[in-house]
Amino acid sequence: MSRLAVFGGTPAVPREMRHVRWPVVTDADRAAVLRVLDSDIMVSNAPGETAVLELERRWAQRVEVAHCVGVSNGTDALSLALAALGVGPGDEVIVPALSFIATALGPLHQMAVPVFADIDPVTFNLDPADVERRITPRTAAIVVVHLHGLPADMDALGALADRHGLAIVEDAAQAHGATLRGRPVGGLGKVGAFSIQVTKNLPTCGEGGLVTTDDAEIAGRIRQSRQFGEVIAPGRPRDYLSERFGWNAKLNPIQAAFTTSQLDRFDEYEKLRQANIVPFLDRLAALPGFHVPFAPADRTHAWHVLRFRIDLPAAGMDGGRPGAVRDALCRLLRAEGVPAGQYQRIPLPQQRVFLDREGFGRGYPWAIAGTPVQDVDFPVAEQVIADSLVLQKRHLHPDSGPLLQRYADAFEKVWEHRDLVRSMAAS
Repeated sequence: MSRLAVFGGTPAVPREMRHVRWPVVTDADRAAVLRVLDSDIMVSNAPGETAVLELERRWAQRVEVAHCVGVSNGTDALSLALAALGVGPGDEVIVPALSFIATALGPLHQMAVPVFADIDPVTFNLDPADVERRITPRTAAIVVVHLHGLPADMDALGALADRHGLAIVEDAAQAHGATLRGRPVGGLGKVGAFSIQVTKNLPTCGEGGLVTTDDAEIAGRIRQSRQFGEVIAPGRPRDYLSERFGWNAKLNPIQAAFTTSQLDRFDEYEKLRQANIVPFLDRLAALPGFHVPFAPADRTHAWHVLRFRIDLPAAGMDGGRPGAVRDALCRLLRAEGVPAGQYQRIPLPQQRVFLDREGFGRGYPWAIAGTPVQDVDFPVAEQVIADSLVLQKRHLHPDSGPLLQRYADAFEKVWEHRDLVRSMAAS
């Protein structure tokens, strides 16, 4: 049995392999940014062709929709999408109990109440049955998150939305390039919202977001709303007249140019990513009691985050507390050079911002419709958080194959010492 690094053994992952830069920045990316700097067209509402327009066309084509609107970040993408759908005070929007907090802040920014639904224990996406029981006469929309890069069950959720006359907004912030039966996410609902923040599979050099839709009217509203409610169009002089309520949520052309350059390599990187990650997951799937993420036959997974669940009885660690076992595993894996962590620590409805209901002050928006106190206990989301650990970002690099094989070595090494893990967790 190999000696663990935490006790002085040789780490499975050599130190020289541990630093992995993401995104990969090339001379082509630098040249794209310099072209914008040299052009003097540094805002998205400049007259004529801008880097933002080019990215919008390219991403709309990639997602197979008619329209794409570049915005300042993924959170604004969600907020503007909901605003364009007419979601507002007194409305409810169903969101998953497990997601990044922006998913639930988007409705709140519209003075709508986020209503949480539990998730599926295997896909980590919305459970359609739990969604249906949360629908009320005030429900206006469902925000469907393709969590970690796996498309949600859009057939069941779409049928549910159609029966109740609800709009679906896809939160595809982690799912660039993922497909359901050959159709890209972001074009499966009424509106799609993407983040291109620097950590994402399709990154910019900072913050940014993209909104996708086939509806020209919705796209027009979002274009207005991102620019103070004004009508901004190429070749049309700016009149500084606000036609609707708006924000200042524009995407910078420098960021757009960087992302467009990244998009030139996106399919190549995605192909390499699949080739690197699948063999890694195959090795980990052989470990007793260790459940790896997977892609059902009808969809592809973008693998933005890799979440692993631990079945304690199957792993021979009966009676242990899931969170304590996870923490012990993370400690041992980090000593071996694997940056394992927890990511979300509590379900979204247990975040203080939703428990305190301060919102915009004096309890709004909850006070508008007299919204009753909602559930804070979501057993599936809570169990998934308790018994899972994640890997982030480093596996996105197209050359990460050798590193992931070293990670697999580390997992296998630690798994040989499950008795130690159990005793560490107990203490």
